Amino acid sequence: MSATDDFEQAIGHRFADRHLLTRALTHKSFGAETSNERLEFLGDRVLGMVIAETLYAAHPAWEEGALAVRLNGLVRRETLAQIAGEIGLGRALRLAKGEDEQGGRAKPAILADAMEAVIAAVYLDGGLAAARGVVARLWDDYFANRVTPPKDAKTMLQEWAVARGLGQPRYEVRDRSGPDHAPVFVVAAILPAGNSAEGRGPSKRVAEQEAAKALLETFREAP
Repeated sequence: MSATDDFEQAIGHRFADRHLLTRALTHKSFGAETSNERLEFLGDRVLGMVIAETLYAAHPAWEEGALAVRLNGLVRRETLAQIAGEIGLGRALRLAKGEDEQGGRAKPAILADAMEAVIAAVYLDGGLAAARGVVARLWDDYFANRVTPPKDAKTMLQEWAVARGLGQPRYEVRDRSGPDHAPVFVVAAILPAGNSAEGRGPSKRVAEQEAAKALLETFREAP
């Protein structure tokens, strides 16, 4: 049985169009063939909608704020990467040799993006019902609270700072460089007392997460 056969079995969907699955598992480093970036864009929206409607139906007493917090926990990159690891997505990825040798099959960002691409591929191959089925199976333990979604760095920094009376962190864009198709953002995470650290990434969201992670590390390293 091939890696893609194993993967189809893991997600519970047999593709009629195998090219969709191949594309979803193709990282941009692979080269000549179309990567999974467009599918990732679509999968992000499909996943958000499916999880939002699932939460809406399952928790009729919850207000918007509670639904939003739960939704964010279920669609954040860390959760996607964790689920991708559970189903062995990394083994099925198509990566350039260099990226593979650098541990690309275990990188959270690559796994999370590919997980979104897979959801899009399922949606295009089998429709919304198929996408709902895959999400229901893969997210079942998270919906049922048997597994707690991992927290992102911004959430951890906020909870850590507020618990110690340090106030809410804020984020400030310090620099933006690079071409429009490949920007690099530098963002600072700043606490009211003046403690700060910088992070960089291809989007403000990623740079904010890196800044929050860096600021947390400064406190952990302090004597």
